[in-house]
Parts: sequence; structure tokens; C-alpha cells
Amino acid sequence: MKNIIFLMCDQLQRKAVFDADKAIVPELRELEKDSIDFPRTHAVNAICSPARASIITGMLPHNHGMVDCTHTVPRYRADFDASLLTLPQKLKSLGYSLCYYGKWHIERSYRLEDFGIDEYETEHDLPKNKLTTVKKITVSQPGYRDYSIAGVYAEGEEVSEEHYVYQKAIDFISRHKDGPFCAFVSTYAPHDPYMVPKAMYDLYKDRNIRCPESWNEDLSTKPNIYNRLHAVWKSLSPEDVAAAIRCYYASCSLVDAQIRRLVSYLKENGLYDDTLIIFTSDHGDMVGAHGMFCKGITPYEDVYNIPLLMKLPGNKHRGEKCPVLADTCDILPTIMDIIGAEWDGGRLDGESLIPYVDGQKSCDDKVSLAEFFGQRYSYTQRILWSGNLKYVFNAFDDDEFYDLEKDPDEMANLIHDPAYLEDIRRLCGQMWQRVKDTGDWSLRDAQYCMHRILPEGPNDDTVNPAFSMFNKSI
Repeated sequence: MKNIIFLMCDQLQRKAVFDADKAIVPELRELEKDSIDFPRTHAVNAICSPARASIITGMLPHNHGMVDCTHTVPRYRADFDASLLTLPQKLKSLGYSLCYYGKWHIERSYRLEDFGIDEYETEHDLPKNKLTTVKKITVSQPGYRDYSIAGVYAEGEEVSEEHYVYQKAIDFISRHKDGPFCAFVSTYAPHDPYMVPKAMYDLYKDRNIRCPESWNEDLSTKPNIYNRLHAVWKSLSPEDVAAAIRCYYASCSLVDAQIRRLVSYLKENGLYDDTLIIFTSDHGDMVGAHGMFCKGITPYEDVYNIPLLMKLPGNKHRGEKCPVLADTCDILPTIMDIIGAEWDGGRLDGESLIPYVDGQKSCDDKVSLAEFFGQRYSYTQRILWSGNLKYVFNAFDDDEFYDLEKDPDEMANLIHDPAYLEDIRRLCGQMWQRVKDTGDWSLRDAQYCMHRILPEGPNDDTVNPAFSMFNKSI
């Protein structure tokens, strides 16, 4: 069996690391040269726990049960289905030794041994170093605690959590060189607050970082909640916005420096060429786009388009880009395909991406779906990507529709543009099909008169017996 290293960031948007004028990440650029790059990969959810649970199950949140973050709602609002087979458990059954270092945030037990993981330290266990803050950017609002979005500390990268978890993984690999091993390394960076060593911050001293063009966007055609969220950040000066963005990019550089240490170790010990390395993120971050930071209800590419690199054993398909629409749920079945293992854990909502890389399947035929259940305020969204078009179902306000080829920054909501009416109905229909294919029966059965708010219904005459019981026909 081939060794596996799974590198995951928290809140890393793809374009931050793969647009040339943004983060300084030379090691990721080198890894990209040896990997298959899937540039059109989307998170299936915009927050941590649902997205992370989808990575280890290959299932959408409505199927694995963790539809919200573990620390934000009571168990009845979001509960991981512990009966499901997960990626670590499957690898354990195949004879792998496993470690997990860094942020877990998938379910509430924090008993990673129940998932087949031999050694671990998570956010519950990681040491906390005292840092000397030399710069801090804070948002203030009446009645709320001040919130620090970004900052700089005087100490070097060696005191960072990122350095610590990568060193733990290197130590684990050094004790399991004979394999097969699987090392999960999950960094908090670049999640807010973007706290970075001064040396990383100073890498950008000659970069002209400014507010994005969409910072002061006219949001009148968008759901009003975006205006309300935009107001959270209006107290920041342009200099503060630029400094926060600089801290975010510096956080990416901090992670990149740790990847360099790990890859150097693998190469020095003859482990690099024959190891499967996956690099991805649970979701992205607004990083100032549309006048916002962080993530959540915003359906923009800044939050949903995540990096996905896969360096295959033997460096097969080295340097290739696969344009297929992929998502978080596809990662698990792709790993199974690469290592030649059969998945015996029941349903998967994703599929292997290798047939698309090999040309056995057409990239044009695949769509991608994300679902959002709204955190504490219970906003409901579904997002469907098809070709270069994107449909957003917002149960709380107007829907959204974007042509990503003509409008990559998603400034023009086309949901009421008659020229796109047929496209809107088509993508809505594709959304319903994905809803049915993945067993999202709660949404599929929303045919009650007070639920009929989409531009097109599910076109499904199947009647749920429970629906018949409580809604008499006449």
C-alpha cells in the first residue's frame, strides 16, 4: 500500500495561493508542479464541521448529520452519525498506521482512536504559547465584544501551532518509514484571527496590497443579509483592510514554510516519490471581497472554491490540471481509487476524479452541489455549479445567479435577468436532481404550498407516506 499524507488548511481560498499576485507560497508552487491540480473544486459547506465530516465520509452534510459546527449549536441541531465508516477507519482496516495532528472539529467525542487513529493531538490538546502582539486589527460594534480579525506577533514561526503540528507529523513518519502510514496534518491557519509572525508579515512589505474592487460593491441586487454583514466591517479603514489581507496572506506563507520542512524530510529519506500527498482546505474566506471577511452565509467563490492538489505515487499525471467540477465529497473515493481499495462503507455522495483525469469521463458532464444550513440563525442555501454558471437557492431572500466566465468576481446577480431564465430553470432542475440522487428527502418533499418558492419544482410525483398521512388529498 502507498503511504498517504493529507495536508489540510482551515479557511484557505484557492485564489489566495494560486493567483500570482497574492500569497507568497513557493513550496506549494513546487508541489503543484508534481501534482494533479483540480482548480474547480468546491467545498460542500462553508463552515468547518460539516465540510470536515464530508471529507472523511464522502457524504453531504444532510447524510452524515453534522450540518453545523459542533461548538455553536446543541446536539439535536447537528450530530455526526457515528455508525458511518470513515476514511481513517478504512485505512486502518487496510493495515495503515495513522496519526492526526491539528484541528479536528468534526464531531464531539474527540476520541480519535474510535476512528482508527493511533496517535493524535487536536485543538483540545495542543500547547498554547504566549505571544507578544506587536500589531492588532480590531472590529468594534455597540453591544458586542471587540473582535480581532488579524494581528502580528514578535516571535518566530517556531512557536506557531503550525510549526508544532508539522513537526509532530514528521516525527510520526520518522517512526513509521516502513509504512504503510497515513499522516493527517490540519492547520488552524489561515483561519481568523489571522495571527502571524512578524517575519512572515514582513515578506509583504514591498507588496502593494489594497482593498478589493468589490469592497464597496453596490449590494442592492443581492440578499439584504449581505448588506447587514457588510456593515460589520465598515469601521475598518482602507489601511486596516489592507493590513488584514496582508496578515491572511502571511498566514498562507506560514503554512507554506511548514510544507517545505515536511517535503524536505520526505525527499531526504526517499519517501517523497512514492507517497500520495493531498493538499486542500475545508472552505475559504472572503478576505475583503464584497466588503467582508471570514465565511458563512456568503455563497461566493472566495468561500467555496478551495485548493485541491493530489501528488500521486510515482508522480503520475505530474503537473496536469483537470477542469472537472469537483467537491469535497469526491476526495475520499478518489483516494480509494488511487490506492486500489474498494469502499465497503455504503453510500458515497462523491465519485473518483481519476476517470476525469484519464479522459474516461467527460468533465463537461459533472455538476457540483453545496448545501448550507445556516449556523445559529438557520439560513438555508443550496448552491449548484454547472459549466461556468452558478445558481444559489436562498430560502431567506432572493436567489442568486452568476455567470462566472463573464463575471468571475460575482458582482452582477442575474436572477431577474430574462436572458438567463432558461439557464436558471435548467440549473434549478439540476439542483433538484442532485437533491434526489443524494437522498435529501426533506428538501425533495418540500411541496407544501408554503414551500413553493423556487423557480422550478422538483418534478417528482413520488409521495412520501408521511406526507399523505398529514396532508389529505381531495
